[in-house]
Order: sequence, then structure tokens, then C-alpha cells
Amino acid sequence: MHTVERSHDRKLRAIVVFFAFLLTLLSMSSLPAASADDVGTDEYEFVFSGNVQFDREPLENVRLTVEGNGYEAEVETDAEGRWRVGVPEKDTYTITLDEDTLPEGVIVVEGQASVDAEFGLTSTKAVNFFLGEGVRETTSYLDTVIDRVFNGLNFGLLLALASIGLSLIFGTTGLSNFAHAEMVTFGALMAFTFGVVLAVPLWLALPVAVVATAAFGYFNDALLWKPLRRRGVGLIPMMIVSIGLSLAVRYLYQVFYGGSTSQLPGVGMAEMQFGPVSLSWVDIGSMIGSTLILLGVAYFLLRTRIGKATRAVSDNPGLASASGIDVDRVIRIVWTLGGALAGLSGILWAYFRPGVSWDMGFQILLLIFAAVVLGGLGTAFGALVGSVIVGLLVELSTLFLPSDMKYVGALGVMILILLFRPQGILGRRERIG
Repeated sequence: MHTVERSHDRKLRAIVVFFAFLLTLLSMSSLPAASADDVGTDEYEFVFSGNVQFDREPLENVRLTVEGNGYEAEVETDAEGRWRVGVPEKDTYTITLDEDTLPEGVIVVEGQASVDAEFGLTSTKAVNFFLGEGVRETTSYLDTVIDRVFNGLNFGLLLALASIGLSLIFGTTGLSNFAHAEMVTFGALMAFTFGVVLAVPLWLALPVAVVATAAFGYFNDALLWKPLRRRGVGLIPMMIVSIGLSLAVRYLYQVFYGGSTSQLPGVGMAEMQFGPVSLSWVDIGSMIGSTLILLGVAYFLLRTRIGKATRAVSDNPGLASASGIDVDRVIRIVWTLGGALAGLSGILWAYFRPGVSWDMGFQILLLIFAAVVLGGLGTAFGALVGSVIVGLLVELSTLFLPSDMKYVGALGVMILILLFRPQGILGRRERIG
């Protein structure tokens, strides 16, 4: 018996590690490639460039960040002080020079470390910074860590909303739904449609978007997944169907909404300083709202009859059905709840990025799966714990990793943890025999 269990554990561990390694490779392939002085110029038509010098001497390895319209890229100057960054749209971008990467005694002229740049009639734009001698005022390492912790909690909580929905669906149906990312995107697109295109007041547009995404989840199950379950289609073919559905829906979004990034109302709201932490009202509302919703989900699962039935179906669908529980009804409720949570997560993700785009859900799909696997497959509370850990790792990893590698760092830590606990943090060991 013990030999069989150990053999099963080894097989489970190998499968989980392989899956996590595959996710890491996929995430690395989706990240923008960077060289010392040239980022995105082969991929995009519009290019910012510059030459960082002090006293007519080029400065090497000075880091600059280009942000705007949901796009972000980092670049470092080469030996001649030159840098170039390609961007997807001809629009206004914020270009920031990291003063910490300047030589000692060299500073940027006050108020000029971050500039807004836009293209003229051409597809190229030169951006330069004025440097001088002086002493830099820097943020302490501890203050930076505290600020990243709050950002990580904010990101982890919005990630938990999507992860819990995915985990509940997996727990009740066994399906690894790769199209869950498109429900995340759908929520943000509906918020943009009602709040911007139709100019519905924001206090009404956001709840309507969440309800619309819940309906999207309901009809997902009613029109596709329930018929497939009744036909006895296996989990592997259903997972492949979810991948195809994800691709089809994602590119339908691009057809109807275009490839550009749009903003929801309220983006760019002034930040408030709480000691070393900078938060806007959107950030505060996101964290408080996410926490309240997650507490509501916990109450639903632990205290209500439907919640207890959901846990019973997740533990053993056959036994739950024999006990008189309507399994199909429970699954339909789970899909509806999962859609609502994914929609809300998409709205908060649109404010966190910031921006709404056709593939925004896919950008965090790997992190959603990482949170679910890390916390324990099929456990809602495990998904919550895993999401918070992933969110913190993503933000804190930027203290020692380039920002375009922060997602890979979180997935790498997940692999290390699963090597020692393959069932996840709150998952249960499975037994056979």
C-alpha cells in the first residue's frame, strides 16, 4: 500500500512539475525580447530613441522605462549611451529615466526624470534628458519593499477572484478551462462598452458588466459544456476544446474591439501618499471590494446550502448525486459564479494595468493557473492563498529581477514549492488502492 502511494505521489509530482515547467516556457515566449539598447523595434513601427550623455561622455547601462496605453517596456543604454524602444501605437507615452542607474554625482534636472512624449508626423521620436551634478534623493530599500507589498496584495486579490472561479469549475467538473481568460477579458470589455461607448454612469456600468459576464458563464455551460458532459466526452478532449474556444473568442474580441488599448473612466486618478505607500482611490476601492467579495464567497461556500452542495460535488460527484444533490444545477451555479468573479477580476485588472485590450485576460492566464496549482487543485481557499502568494512574488521580484521577468520569477517559485508539496499548499494527498 505504502509503495503504491509513494509511486502515485512521484507520478503526481512529475506531472505537476512538467505542467508548471510548460507554463513557464509559455510565459517566457510571450514576454518581449530585450537587448542592451533596442527593445521592440522589430515588432512595432513607432520608435522612441535617445542618447544619454553627461559632459559629452556617453553613459552606459542607464535604465529607462516607456509606459502608456497598457504597454510597458524597459531598455538600457549601450556603450555609446544610445537606446531605442518600439511601441504599438502612435500615441502619448511616459518615458522615465531611473536615476539610481546614473553614476554617482550625476542627477537629472529637477522635474525632468519623467517626460510625456508623443509622435509628430513621423514614426520616430527622439527623447533626451538634461543631466547635471548633484546629490540624489533616493527612496530607502525598506520603503520600496513596503510599497511593493501593497501593490502585490492588490494584484493578488484581483487575481484571486479569477483563480477561485477557475478552481471551483475544476473542482466540480474536472475541466482545466483555458477559456477562463476570455471571461476575464469579457468583464473588462463590457465595462468599457457600457461605461465608455454607451456612456452609462460608472456606478451602474460596472455591476452591469459583472452581471453580463455571469450570464456569459451560464451560457458557456448550458450551450457547450453540459452537452459535452452528457455525451461522455473525456476531460482531455474537453480541455482541447477549451483551448480552441479561447483562441476563437479572443480573436473575435480583436475583430469587434480592435487591437488598441482603451482606458476605463477613472484611470489616472491622483495618488495619495500613506507613508512610503502610494495608492489611488481606485487602488483602495479595488482592495476593499476584492476583500469583501472574497469574504462573501467564503460565506457562500461554508454557510449556504448551495455552497455546501458545491463542496460535496467537488469532493465526490457520484456520492453527491446519490445523496440527492442536483449535480447539473450545482455546476451551472458554479459556472455563473465563476463568470461573475472573472468579470470583476477583469475590471480590476483593467484599472491595475491600466487599460482594456482584446488579449488582457490571456496575459495573466498563466498566473491564474499558477495560483490554482500552487494553492491546491480544486480548492477555493487554496486558490486564494496561491493568488496572494503569486501577487506578492510578482511585485517583490522586481526588486532584483527586470520587470519583464517578474512573471517568470513567480512561476519558478511555484515549481520549487511543488517539488516538495505536489498537491499544493491546501490540497489533499490522493490515495489509490
